[in-house]
Amino acid sequence: MYHKILKNKEKILAVAPMMDWTDCHCRLFHRQLTRHALLYTEMVVADAVIHGARDRLLRFDPAEHPLAVQLGGSDLEKLAEAARICAGLGFDEINLNVGCPSDRVQSGTFGACLMRSPDLVARCVAAMKAAAGPVPVTVKCRIGVDEQEPRDALWALAGHVVEAGADALWVHARKAWLDGLSPKENRDVPPLDYPLVHALKRDFPNHFIGINGGLANLDQAVEHVGAMDGAMLGRAAYQTPGILADVDQRVYGVRAPVPELAHIVAEMAEHTDRHVAEGGRASHVARHMVGLFHGRPGARQWRRHLSERAVVPGATGDVLREALSLVEDAGALAA
Repeated sequence: MYHKILKNKEKILAVAPMMDWTDCHCRLFHRQLTRHALLYTEMVVADAVIHGARDRLLRFDPAEHPLAVQLGGSDLEKLAEAARICAGLGFDEINLNVGCPSDRVQSGTFGACLMRSPDLVARCVAAMKAAAGPVPVTVKCRIGVDEQEPRDALWALAGHVVEAGADALWVHARKAWLDGLSPKENRDVPPLDYPLVHALKRDFPNHFIGINGGLANLDQAVEHVGAMDGAMLGRAAYQTPGILADVDQRVYGVRAPVPELAHIVAEMAEHTDRHVAEGGRASHVARHMVGLFHGRPGARQWRRHLSERAVVPGATGDVLREALSLVEDAGALAA
């Protein structure tokens, strides 16, 4: 089903891959809020897929579909093998990271520094597609790095990956400054250039082009979806996850009731109980949910209770149930 959506260039709203954030617990939580948004794993290095603890790194619940895995690397054989493994595990999309600006990624010759090598990216895409069978292979990139001219760098990369058969290109509408800025600064300091990405879409009208970077709310994402094939929410989706509850209606046109937050908390409390019973910690789940009641009465009590109680040894899903009673008392569910 997802492959058909991508092939037909139907509109997509995605939650961006975010290191240390979009793990299996975060994704399952987000899936309670939206049944149709495309979710992404954290970036996983190809070597780790091949040789690492797959049960931990690539674990997902079937309820998370549609789900994409993001891979990091630049070795054609390793990326092909990693793509073959991920396709076999049932991911709906395999994405190549050409945007991460961290020092660790640069030292491994992948991530944003690959913007300088569009021919290599194209060969990586071709190798991954040959190994992944019918599973779509996509690319997520920046508009350029360091002193590159974005109008040249982005168009060169897009042309190469489209020719190589990439099923979609997601563009973070900022440069990455690999020399002089930290990864955190690279998320905010380089200026956004949405018109440039829109111009790319006009020049590649028959190919799926999605936009990412700095989208602060669902209204902004929906506005971009009108001009692009898709929009990707990052920190806004994580820090204020309640905005995802309107995605199915506003982006996908689904005429269904907006998910009830109390029901979502109850579902995640049961998930937390199961996770703790398997040897995990309540905080592994609760940390992703602190922003659920953002802007509603009782949000502070909710955040405080989760932050203080979920880390206590032996904590279970009752932490979420107790926190819910606090926001119910404050009238958040009626707001």
